[in-house]
Amino acid sequence: MYTMTHAGKKKAETPRKRDAVATRAAILASARRAFAQKGYDGVGLREIAAGAGVTAMLVNRYFGSKEKLFAEVAQVASSSSRTILTQENLSASDLAQRMAALLVDITAANDTPLEGFLITLRSASSKTAAKIGRKEITNGNLKLLADVLHGPHRQERAAVALSIVAGFQAMRQMVGLPALADAKPEILREILTPLFRALIE
Repeated sequence: MYTMTHAGKKKAETPRKRDAVATRAAILASARRAFAQKGYDGVGLREIAAGAGVTAMLVNRYFGSKEKLFAEVAQVASSSSRTILTQENLSASDLAQRMAALLVDITAANDTPLEGFLITLRSASSKTAAKIGRKEITNGNLKLLADVLHGPHRQERAAVALSIVAGFQAMRQMVGLPALADAKPEILREILTPLFRALIE
């Protein structure tokens, strides 16, 4: 396109510069939504690009590959949806009780499951995604919890505790098992607290 200068001569317009930070954020947001809905194998770069209003070529330019994009999405989603293993909770005088209460609170039947949980769950069947997920969990939530535990087998105990969290989320929110979905919150907290305490203390 051209514009007219004061002298009446045509002058080519300078192309608007793309906001790299905003574009990258838009791609990440679109990828998070897509992976949470369809999992790693269920979505392609074109769909993610369309959701961000860009081209698949631009997605590759910013992230290199679908695998690298998923790795960053998994890291961001895990950190942003971390409601149980926050620093405040990890330093609580009764971590087991706090974990039980929060787990019951965030898995209410009518609430939408946390995005990071959905991404992990719906991508678990992919070998590529599972490998990325293992690394993210190992270096993220597993390390956070294991680091505050004392005594032997800290890694194993932390892993079992995280497995309880994931399993409880799946059965109560995704499957909707009536014994969990319809249970009184105080009963679930009463059952979960000693389980977490045995692993934590």
